[in-house]
Amino acid sequence: MQVTSPVREPLVLRRIHEEKGKPTTYHDVTNDICRQVEAAPNIRWIIGMAISLIVLGWGSYTLYRTWFFGIGEWGLNKTVGWAWDITNFVWWVGIGHAGTLISAILLLFRQKWRTSINRAAEAMTIFAVLCAGTFILMHMGRPWLAYWALPLPNTYGSLWVNFNSPLVWDVFAISTYLTVSLVFWYIGLIPDLATIRERAKNPVARFIYGLLSFGWDGSAKTWARYEMVALVLAGLSTPLVLSVHTIVSFDFATSVIPGWHTTIFPPYFVAGAIFSGFAMVLTLMLVTRYVFKLEPYITLGHIESMNKIILLTGSIVGIAYMTEFFIAWYSGVPYERYAFINRMFGPYWWAYWSMMTCNVISPQFFWFRAMRRNIYVTFALSIVVNIGMWFERFVIIVTSLHRDYIPSSWTMFWPTYVDVGDYLFTFGFFFTAFLLFAKFLPVVNMAEVKAVLKSSNEDSAKHYIEEVPAKEEVVNSSLSSEKTEER
Repeated sequence: MQVTSPVREPLVLRRIHEEKGKPTTYHDVTNDICRQVEAAPNIRWIIGMAISLIVLGWGSYTLYRTWFFGIGEWGLNKTVGWAWDITNFVWWVGIGHAGTLISAILLLFRQKWRTSINRAAEAMTIFAVLCAGTFILMHMGRPWLAYWALPLPNTYGSLWVNFNSPLVWDVFAISTYLTVSLVFWYIGLIPDLATIRERAKNPVARFIYGLLSFGWDGSAKTWARYEMVALVLAGLSTPLVLSVHTIVSFDFATSVIPGWHTTIFPPYFVAGAIFSGFAMVLTLMLVTRYVFKLEPYITLGHIESMNKIILLTGSIVGIAYMTEFFIAWYSGVPYERYAFINRMFGPYWWAYWSMMTCNVISPQFFWFRAMRRNIYVTFALSIVVNIGMWFERFVIIVTSLHRDYIPSSWTMFWPTYVDVGDYLFTFGFFFTAFLLFAKFLPVVNMAEVKAVLKSSNEDSAKHYIEEVPAKEEVVNSSLSSEKTEER
């Protein structure tokens, strides 16, 4: 009895050549990834940039109203002091988690499938953390005094921050996370910037990319130092993946408000952050894959691997939801019990059940391989997951505040157009920054893709990239039948 093991799915699929069977070369990788940097912007990129700038312009107007007239422009009241602002802050910080996880933790575990998606995920992390920071500046009311949140020497007596406050811990954690993520992202860009420098025909472009590439020469010593620095940064970044959202959860867990005062928040927030972060990576990478024709490099295998992580973290989040309810019942505290009953059946019941549907039910479709490898289902569910994660933060914050110990102070929160506009401002900023990144910098890490190219060519002996991914199986079966006839 002869048993043949299945061919491992390649990380880089073969491109369509006139001569079938010709493997993808290093030159092909460079051409495919540099194409969008060197060519003029296409119409899809221009339309996307125009929409992003319009949204950014409207958001800038509402941001002006927030700073000029104060946060009274928001829908806050004496009972609900935190609402859309902190909801959006936590949501954006969570989205920023997938980039460092893909770059650092998967690098340390030698997961080669990260090579095609790590660059865009790292860029997404930086832009998402910057969006989260804008809500902190908005909430300060006087953003020009933001440096007061840092323990700087001063002549006010001396006036120091409260180191016992988790809000101060947020400042340290998020600023450190942003700094390390920015360095990690830029270090990975240097070899590719040098490649673009060597290909540039415009002297201005050659000078700019030469300046940004820091004199990279591609020698063995340079590569050795590059890999050593990447490993060191990965080691530094790994604790940050766990610590940043843990500290953000302390904003709630260290309080005594029913619905917030719980020890499950740190792991629950970290799992939720990875959950929403991978969903946003999928949303962006599927669009990038289509717009820049990167199907050979962002394959169905990459998409399936990310969907498995979404399934895992979504299941962890679902268990956390059930654990919260059990502990509220087991505690015997009537206020804690009421907080969770109010979430389910109170005035904001629609937000709670939207959260449960999007975060617990929708990821379960990924138990089926056909769903994990379906681009349209994946794209739809990635958006649904992030909608659900936004509702999760809204439910945690608003439903725990709007009904406190005194029924006479019970009230409802409804956002104003300024609340909505400030949220849209961050969307405009995020997508404008990502589109600029995708146009002027290589969106896929050329150096790391080339490192796995040889093994991918060997593994892809029966794989060819077609315009419709579903045709891959047809091509493979036809190749098998041809070999049978030859025998």
